[in-house]
Amino acid sequence: MLIDQFDRTLNYLRLSVTDQCNLRCTYCMPEKGIPLIRPEEIMTKEEILAIAQAFVDLGVTKIRLTGGEPTLRGDLAEIIEALKEMGVEEIALTTNGILLEDLAATYKAAGLDRVNISLDTLNPDKFAKITRGGDLSRVFKGIEKALEVGLDPIKINVVLMRGFNDDEIDQLIDQTKDPRIHVRFIELMPMGPVMDNKAGFMPVSEVIASYPDLIEQISDDHSVARRFKRPGYGGTVGFINPVSCNFCADCNRIRVSASGNLRLCLHSGEIGNLKPFVSEPNLLKAKIKEWVALKPKSHRLDVKSEAGTNMNEIGG
Repeated sequence: MLIDQFDRTLNYLRLSVTDQCNLRCTYCMPEKGIPLIRPEEIMTKEEILAIAQAFVDLGVTKIRLTGGEPTLRGDLAEIIEALKEMGVEEIALTTNGILLEDLAATYKAAGLDRVNISLDTLNPDKFAKITRGGDLSRVFKGIEKALEVGLDPIKINVVLMRGFNDDEIDQLIDQTKDPRIHVRFIELMPMGPVMDNKAGFMPVSEVIASYPDLIEQISDDHSVARRFKRPGYGGTVGFINPVSCNFCADCNRIRVSASGNLRLCLHSGEIGNLKPFVSEPNLLKAKIKEWVALKPKSHRLDVKSEAGTNMNEIGG
């Protein structure tokens, strides 16, 4: 079992499998000059599975595959299948949905349990603008296919941005009429290209106050979201506020980057690389336990990020 110095049990691994992406969202990556990880530094399938096995042996029960855009990885279905064979209780995927129409059935058959779709607008023109050229219709088709093959409920992650999508909040909430759709509004975090963008920040408390018809639900243990429902709707509306009100006291997460670097918190720097230890499972587990014990009590989103990285490197 992985326990940090503040007695938090860590059973949820967020595992980035690539830093490559087929979109260029303005708050995630700069348009040009992206400092991508060298191909030889990206974890191989074997390295990913060795690291995942070590975490599973140490008590991790849920693994979320992130990027970059994880669906760009050609061996992702094989990775999912191997994780399921390890006994991982829940395997989830965070994706922009662009390639999901063609891949959802394969991932489901391999053992994928859940999908989160990053989608900040329902307007095709605004989507093309914020993603620098993305086709919204492909995301909608990906969502439809995922629901068709049984990858539900789907969570749609919406980054709140004042002046960009604050006029679509009601329309986004309306998506939860479908009980298979949950929408989560997330505060814009000061990282990467938006490190100093205070004008676009919108606290979730402002949104909650604007929708008094939403009825709060009992949240799951370790959930980072406050969950609400609109009367008569089947899906939930979640609000995640890492900036205005952190949820660090109950954090059960640990992160590994696409190059194998262990990150104890989304907003802290990398503590060390796990790849040199993959050939020695016992040493790998010992190193993980040693480093995990150093997990900080809370993030420091009130100060300039230690990480200094773009979100494509660590997957959020």
